[in-house]
Amino acid sequence: MRVGWPAVNRSVDDPTHRNILWRFAQVIAWIVFPIWFRYRVRGLEHIPQHGPALLLINHQSYLDPLFVPLRYRRPVCYLARDDLFRVPVVGTILRATYVIPVNRDSPGKSSVVRCIQRLESGFLVGIFPEGTRTRDGVVGRFRPGFLAILRRCDVPVIPIGIAGSNLAMPRGSFWIRPRSVRVVIGPPLERPEFTHPGDRSEESELVDSARQQVVRCQAEAERWRTRREQV
Repeated sequence: MRVGWPAVNRSVDDPTHRNILWRFAQVIAWIVFPIWFRYRVRGLEHIPQHGPALLLINHQSYLDPLFVPLRYRRPVCYLARDDLFRVPVVGTILRATYVIPVNRDSPGKSSVVRCIQRLESGFLVGIFPEGTRTRDGVVGRFRPGFLAILRRCDVPVIPIGIAGSNLAMPRGSFWIRPRSVRVVIGPPLERPEFTHPGDRSEESELVDSARQQVVRCQAEAERWRTRREQV
């Protein structure tokens, strides 16, 4: 079954409007991030105002889910381990900010199903196909799990590149440093090649093609960031 907008499941939150907690967090971030991180973003016109989309994002630090949607007028659904939802306060915040719980015992199947459900409901869903944070800022290899979503959901696929987040909060660090961060949102990827199953070599080519678009966005963000640092 293929999924397309405007099929919306009203049993979940409104996919086009942020709730009070989301708005409050964004207001605080709007004040702090441009000063502490000299945060800038370009390409917001590529994010649809209505309807679902899958955001493919490179992963540099734990701060990435905050940097990516900072200037959106819509909420974004991310993934998090389901055991975190059982932690007092943390679980409440995750549920209130549209986070998708993932079962660690069967992460592939559960995450795909939950992402599809949110896309069916008209949400923006953000995933980090590398599966882990970079150690050196270079975009790593993509895991192919997102192809299962794309072959069942006829939604825009938007590449996003982050630069500087790994310097603001390096892997293994608990300290947040004042470093410049830039985000570049690219135009939606071409859809036809993602719509049919293929052999392993074709799957590898599709994954690499999507990765290259994210790499281009990340490289543009890095050039933008370093130019700013040199001024």
